[in-house]
Amino acid sequence: MSNYWFLGIAIVCEVAATSLLKSTEGFSRLGPSVVVGLGYVLSFYFLSLTLRTVPTGVAYAIWSGAGIVLVSGIAWVFLNQKLDTAALIGMGLILSGVLVINLFSKTAGH
Repeated sequence: MSNYWFLGIAIVCEVAATSLLKSTEGFSRLGPSVVVGLGYVLSFYFLSLTLRTVPTGVAYAIWSGAGIVLVSGIAWVFLNQKLDTAALIGMGLILSGVLVINLFSKTAGH
């Protein structure tokens, strides 16, 4: 189960880095650029720890799916990104897929 904690940390680091990417202004601002770089490095480090026991395809599906939904939510709340019905339905389907993998797939490494 600790490997899923590592996956959660990887997701949080990636979402934080991606959410701050715009504030780097093309990596011309040092502070945000350092935070973004560190976030991505930590994200891949913790993802690599996850892959010790969780299959790559499963880990990546969860990592990318959760990342898409969380980054979109953060952009909606903090950056005034508009989410239309199709976007919300799509994110619901992504979340459904992540849940199906975690709850029903025997390849999820539980």
